Amino acid sequence: MCDNKKIKRCKWAGNNPLYVKYHDSEWGVPVFDDDKIFEFLILETFQAGLSWITILKKRENFRKAFDNFDYRKIAMYDNKKFEQLVQNKEIIRNKLKINATITNAKQFIKIQKEFESFGKYIWGFVNNKPIVNKFKTMNEIPAKTELSEKISKDLKKRGFKFVGPTVIYAHMQATGMVNDHTIDCFRYDEIYNVI
Repeated sequence: MCDNKKIKRCKWAGNNPLYVKYHDSEWGVPVFDDDKIFEFLILETFQAGLSWITILKKRENFRKAFDNFDYRKIAMYDNKKFEQLVQNKEIIRNKLKINATITNAKQFIKIQKEFESFGKYIWGFVNNKPIVNKFKTMNEIPAKTELSEKISKDLKKRGFKFVGPTVIYAHMQATGMVNDHTIDCFRYDEIYNVI
């Protein structure tokens, strides 16, 4: 992570240390590991309708509440565990999102069985290579795309919940399926050169 204030970042990172750290070390970096992909899927699910900073502030609480984002354990959650999560004031206590997380863990495992890994499935939509955009300003960055609509539709068909095209596009950005750093951001070239 760079602390130099003269360094150009995407404007959304602002000055909040949590945002800056996330921007500089995670956002847009290609993620192929199923455990990490699922973590971002949970976080994006809970982010729907909320700000990302709200999620980042509660990320460690989510990690603790959801067994370190272990989809194998989450898929086995029973009513007792569900009620514990609903009562947990440290996370976002939205019953539909909690239920969606449990459902998505089960469906995640089904996709793994079909494709060997969830990463292989999801990255197949971009031919296993990140889409590199050339946006100059944040205003150019879309909230969703035709591709995120296609992925969303396929996931919903497979039983996933809270995976609308906007959630999926945010997931694609977070996991580096698209490089949406603006071209003046120092991370744009760093990530591009890693690919």
